Order: sequence, then structure tokens, then C-alpha cells
Amino acid sequence: MSERQPYPSDLSDERWELIRPVIASWKGQHPSVSGHEGRYDMREIVNAILYQARTGCQWRYLPHDLPPYTAVYYYFATWRDDGIDQTIHDLLRWQVREQAGRAEDPSAVALDTQTVHSSLNAPADTTGLDPGKKSRGRKRGIASDVLGLVIAVVVAAAGVHDNAIGIALLDKVAAANPSVRTAWTDAGFKNAVAAHGAGLGIEVEVVQRDPHTCGFAPLPKRWVAEQVFGTLMLHRRLARAYEARPASSESMIYWSMTDNMTRRLTGTATSTWRDPGQRST
Repeated sequence: MSERQPYPSDLSDERWELIRPVIASWKGQHPSVSGHEGRYDMREIVNAILYQARTGCQWRYLPHDLPPYTAVYYYFATWRDDGIDQTIHDLLRWQVREQAGRAEDPSAVALDTQTVHSSLNAPADTTGLDPGKKSRGRKRGIASDVLGLVIAVVVAAAGVHDNAIGIALLDKVAAANPSVRTAWTDAGFKNAVAAHGAGLGIEVEVVQRDPHTCGFAPLPKRWVAEQVFGTLMLHRRLARAYEARPASSESMIYWSMTDNMTRRLTGTATSTWRDPGQRST
């Protein structure tokens, strides 16, 4: 990397080594037309993506000591379209599960959705009104395992019913993780999701709220999906649906989880404003 003052979101050497082999393999399969290695350090490109995910800045507002935003967005979009973002994410997820003494693939997932406001640049045909929450924007659906790791992501207009998102999530889960046999949902997912899950060999269990409970109480088993959304909100780019394309929103979730998992695997943490002198190692 070029000499510059580090940002708290920068990859440490240990975190970069978890990502580098996939990026290097992709780079080897996509040589430059002119035959050179490229003008920008791939580690710095990833640092710029993580900087944006964490701070929520616009592409054009990336700091000048990082690669130009045009180059960063080029790689972000190319890796999104090639599936490299998900490949990195899934490999790290398997390592986190192995570190926790779990099998690579889960046997159960929790499904949940989250509605977020969209920015003005989001095309109207990719946004909508969530009638239940009276909120206009996009709806994110995730399937997460019991460790709080993302198994599948679906982003759609907020007007799309939870049933449609739940069915799409189950399709993704079944295709990539055939070991899953149980899915926990809340009452927002109706019978259509359970019927679809049965056809895939996945038993969908609706976790009901105890009617005698007053105030907020985490729902058994599926509370972990809500925890994942809360963790993702630490990445300010996800505080609103800023991306023009739903696929880019999904990619930003993968990169944010990659940020979390590399820290989890290496035991490092992000510096906070409460302790500005501490840096990740």
C-alpha cells in the first residue's frame, strides 16, 4: 500500500490475508488488456469499499488518499456481477463456523425482513410502500444461522410482501445450503412460505410472541436475525437504501458482513470515537 494515515476501517495484514487469495485468483483470471497488473493495489480498493460501507459516504466523497472513486466503483460493480463479493463472504462464514466448532453449513436458519427508506437516486420501480410499517423504500430479507451469520440475502421494493421475500430466501438457502432442514420465522410470513419450504424439504416454524409478555422481548430462536440487522446498522451505508440497484444493496450487505467476519476471525475491533487513540491491529 502507498504511505498514508490509516483509517479505522482499513484491513490489517491478518484480515487482508483472509481475503487476498480470492481477489488474487480473480485478478489472475481477468488480466488487463494491455498486460499490466493494474494501477491500483487491490487491498486499497477493498479498503475503500469498507470505508464507504462503514462511513456511508457517497462514491464521489471517498477520500483523495484512497483510489479514485471511479476505480473503486468499477471493482465493486464487477465483483458484484461476478459474485466475488459473495464468494469471499461465504468462505469467511465457513471459517467462522469452523472456528466456533460448527459444521460448515447450518441445519437451521432464521428469516426476517427490514424496511429502510430509499434515497432519491433509487429508481421508482425498485422502491415501494410497506403498508404495514407505512414506510416507503426497500425491504431487506435475510436468512441467518444461530451464530448471527448471513446465509442468504434478498433486497426488493418495500411493497413486496414478506411471503415473496421468504420464498426467495428459501430458494437461495436450499440451492446453496442443502443441509438446512428448519427455518424459523415470525407471523409476518404466511402459509405460502411454509408450503414452499415443505416442497424444498425445509420445515418452516412460526415463532409466536408470548401473549402474556409485556414490552419488548426477544423471540426465541429467531431473535438472532434481528441481531444481525442491528449489527449491520453499524455500517452507515446500510442506514438507508442508497444504492441505485437492489443487487448493489445486497453486495453492500455482503461486504459489511465480510468486515465483521474478518474482525471476528482475527480478534480485532474497530476504533471508536470514545477511544480515538486505539487502532485495530
